[in-house]
Amino acid sequence: MSTFQDATAVSRYQETAQAKVPGMAALHRMTHVLLTESVPADGEVLVLGAGGGLELSAFAQAHPGWRFVGVDPSLPMLALARETLGSEASRVELVEGFIEDAPLREFDGATCLLTLHFLDREARLRTLRELFQRLKPGGVLVVAHHSYAPEESLHWLRRSAAFASASGVVSEQDELGIAAMAAKLPALSAEDEVALLEAAGFVEVELFYAALSFRGWVAQRPPA
Repeated sequence: MSTFQDATAVSRYQETAQAKVPGMAALHRMTHVLLTESVPADGEVLVLGAGGGLELSAFAQAHPGWRFVGVDPSLPMLALARETLGSEASRVELVEGFIEDAPLREFDGATCLLTLHFLDREARLRTLRELFQRLKPGGVLVVAHHSYAPEESLHWLRRSAAFASASGVVSEQDELGIAAMAAKLPALSAEDEVALLEAAGFVEVELFYAALSFRGWVAQRPPA
């Protein structure tokens, strides 16, 4: 069973995610700041990988005029997102599925946090191209996820596991578990990440976040 379908794992997702991802709340604030470069006060943001609702809640609270579409393949995670959003849920359309299931219209901005590292190179490029099609000219895309050269996967994942375990919330320093994670995640080097964003059509690709095994980039659909 996928972690994101398991009821116990989903119930602990928010706690464990914040323990595993260095500066997760700050990552959400930085992402909001970057989105404001293309999203107007009454704009609409597409959030791919929206399950759990932490970033949706952060964006909604920071910008009360924004509307959102959140997409995720896990119904339990979408239910958690709805619960997390509380009264802000009225401004959010939640969609079960993948990027192809998102409305085919142009959004002012888009995010994909802690998601793309699950996809191989071909699926990742396809997803980025679909995101590109759903952005207005000049619209900003923000992505963040595990990123490292494949030959360095164990090196970086050991460090991330040590960070997560130091929180006291999770224990991830088992070598077999680290090896399983390395095999599961088709991570790419930072150079390959930038190349894929550019191959999908994005320009002005800039690194804005780097924390142990995680990296984040902001990119733009070229203005008209």
